Amino acid sequence: MTLRPTRRMCPTWALVLLAATLAAPAVQAAGKASPAVSSRLQYQRDTAACRTPPNRPDRDDCLSEASTAFASREPVSVDADPGRYLRNALKRCEPLTEPDRSDCVARIQGQGTTSGSVAGGGIYRELVTREVGTPASAPEAK
Repeated sequence: MTLRPTRRMCPTWALVLLAATLAAPAVQAAGKASPAVSSRLQYQRDTAACRTPPNRPDRDDCLSEASTAFASREPVSVDADPGRYLRNALKRCEPLTEPDRSDCVARIQGQGTTSGSVAGGGIYRELVTREVGTPASAPEAK
């Protein structure tokens, strides 16, 4: 009697399972869209839903809500250049003529008084500049 060594073959399902296990991370990475892309896709779906016939009467409200929802999903980024705010504020003074321009720059740089709030409707900056000049001559009486 001759004994032959037998080779065991892996079942097909084991090979399929192994291939699926090795491919799963790549499939998951490809399936996940970045938050910005998924947010934009959701916005496109929302606006498309607003344009369908049942939503026609309140279409503007629907589009506004879709836009607000999109904006709330956007990631908030911190400005890497903290001096940009000051430069933009000073640019608003450029169209003014002297002496108004120098007064505007002084208010932006913190001189004078500041009151109000953004939530209250605006920030009011006031700077009082006193000018000393020669008094005007009185008109001659007749």
